[in-house]
Amino acid sequence: MFYRPEDGHGLPHNPFNALITPRPIGWISTRGADGVNNLAPYSFFNGVAYVPPQVMFASTGAKPDQDNTKDSMANVEASGVFCVNIVEYAMRDAMNASCETLPKGVDEFEHAGLTAVECETIPCPRIAGVPAALECKLTKIVDLPGEANRAAFGEVIGIHLRDDCLRDGIFDVTTFQPLARLGYRDYSRVTDLFSLARPDD
Repeated sequence: MFYRPEDGHGLPHNPFNALITPRPIGWISTRGADGVNNLAPYSFFNGVAYVPPQVMFASTGAKPDQDNTKDSMANVEASGVFCVNIVEYAMRDAMNASCETLPKGVDEFEHAGLTAVECETIPCPRIAGVPAALECKLTKIVDLPGEANRAAFGEVIGIHLRDDCLRDGIFDVTTFQPLARLGYRDYSRVTDLFSLARPDD
């Protein structure tokens, strides 16, 4: 099968996001100018550089109570900061609850039954108890082709690691089984690892 996206795929469901899998989930926490905390998961998320460490997430929709964007992106643009919380399998239901479309004055931490704690380096909340949290200073927002498509890039200036996830000096993902986004409504979790030596090591 071959199709041009502009012509449509002719399938019952769009296969595009099932092709780019598994995708890590950035559980992005922000604070609005009104002081209300916000939390939402983004699977268009990844690390983009080592030195200095940098990440990005992309928002691909809009809410009627925001100006052609979503709460997370509006808050990041106004505040210049955001926090990436790493999602573990045990928190899958809370993550799912936080993706509900709610009015901008609603605190998703409370809605999902999560505890917000202050970050160390930025004026922003993070989720208590997550395996890791990355405190980020916005470096740029890029407008992408298409309506309401925007990507935010940030430099990681503070990192929290949960102590029980460190084993022999390694951040061991099998201790918490990170949640990954697949296509459609499907998810997966990391339970098994294997290593490959690079040819030039």
